[in-house]
Amino acid sequence: MKYNESIAVSTSRVLLVPYDAHHVPQYHTWMEDEAIREATASDRLTLQEEYENQISWRTSADKLTFILCRPLEPAAAGGTVVAGRDDVPGRMLGDINMFLTPWDDENEDEGAAPEAKENEGEFVKAEVDVMIAGATDRGKGLGKAAVGALLEFVSRNREAILHEYAASIEEKKNDTSLEIREFVVRIKASNAGSIALFTGFGFRQRGEVNYFGEVEMVLPPSAAVEGGKSEVVDGYREAKYDRSGLPTEAS
Repeated sequence: MKYNESIAVSTSRVLLVPYDAHHVPQYHTWMEDEAIREATASDRLTLQEEYENQISWRTSADKLTFILCRPLEPAAAGGTVVAGRDDVPGRMLGDINMFLTPWDDENEDEGAAPEAKENEGEFVKAEVDVMIAGATDRGKGLGKAAVGALLEFVSRNREAILHEYAASIEEKKNDTSLEIREFVVRIKASNAGSIALFTGFGFRQRGEVNYFGEVEMVLPPSAAVEGGKSEVVDGYREAKYDRSGLPTEAS
C-alpha cells in the first residue's frame, strides 16, 4: 500500500516503519528459518524474489505492511524517523501486516442484522498478522504493542486506507462507502501466546480448528477502536519517514 510509504508510527514500546528495499536482506535472513516460515505460512524465496515481493507489497492496495523495530532513542523520539538510522538491522524485530479482502457472510454469526447482509458489497475484511523474528524478543509484549499501534493507525487513517483499496477495484473506484466489517487473525491452535495476545484485544474464536491446525479469531471494528486506545499505544505518534540519507537503490 502506498498510503503509508512515508509514514512511521512511533510508540513508547515499538517503532513501525514502511517496508523498504534496505530491509530486505535482514527480512530474507529471518525467512531462511524454517520455523518462522511455518509459523507465517510462507514459502522459501530467493533474495531476488524477496526484493520483488517488497515492491509488490508496496504497490498492492490491499496490503498494509510495516517493519517492526525497537522504539526510537530518547533523543530522536519527537522528530522525523530516519531510514538507515532508526531501522538498521540491529533494531529490526519483525513485521506486522493487514490484508484487505471483500467481506462475505459465510462465517457471519447467526442472528446478524439482515440489513448488514444486504450491504455486503460495501464491506471488507481486514486480516492481521504479526511476526517477532528473534526468539529472545518474544514474550516481552512487543507483539501486543505492535498490534495496538497498527489498530490505532487504522482507526485514525481508515478513510484514506479504504479509499486506496477502493480505487484499485474497477467497480469500486468511486465508492466512498466501504467499511471494515471485521478484523481477523488466523493462529496455530498450539500458539497459546498469540491466542492470549489477540484475546486481550477482544478477538474471539469463530468456529473450530481448521484443516491446517489454525483457529480463526475475529474482532468487530468498533472493538478495534477501543483496543487501539489501550495502554499498549502509549506515546503514539505518526512521523515522517525520511529516506533522504539512503543510497538511491535502497530507497
